Amino acid sequence: MVSLNRIYTKTGDRGETGLVGGGRVPKDDVRIEAYGTVDELNACIGLVRERNCATNVDADAQERIDAALEQVQQVLFNLGASLATRAEDRRDSHPCVTEADVAWLEERIETWNAELPALHSFILPGGGPVGATLHLARTVCRRAERRICTLSTIEPIADLVLPYVNRLSDMLFVLGRWAALRLGEKETLWKY
Repeated sequence: MVSLNRIYTKTGDRGETGLVGGGRVPKDDVRIEAYGTVDELNACIGLVRERNCATNVDADAQERIDAALEQVQQVLFNLGASLATRAEDRRDSHPCVTEADVAWLEERIETWNAELPALHSFILPGGGPVGATLHLARTVCRRAERRICTLSTIEPIADLVLPYVNRLSDMLFVLGRWAALRLGEKETLWKY
């Protein structure tokens, strides 16, 4: 369990931060870049949830979007904790991404995609408050994936971290399309 009674500790004042299990690294370390970008992604998803709650179009769609994104945020905290822990410091009791988490994303993608018309062009990011913020979250997710890939070439990471993040960006794309359909937001196709 986490206890956050004291918010500032002054231990990072010299440009270093602590990892789960001990050890300190520079704040611009590749590991910090990776889980920091996951944290940024989580904040973007929080923004999507707020934009979604502000719509008054389709209560069922709003609830489904919010519930799915809350689930994602929970897993992203586990994923971030995994990235904040060196392989030699990992314990079975530490939070991690599971096969069930990846399968859940795949199920969501299949379910929502089945309700969508076929896509014959790329979609320009935007369309409405929910769709636009989902596209933003998708691009931050792809950046997180790139940062995690870089980390994985230097140090071992948990097996399911990359599959989860890869699948999540796909889910955010499909959810953006599904939200546009259900919430009446415009999708603009790329004209080439």
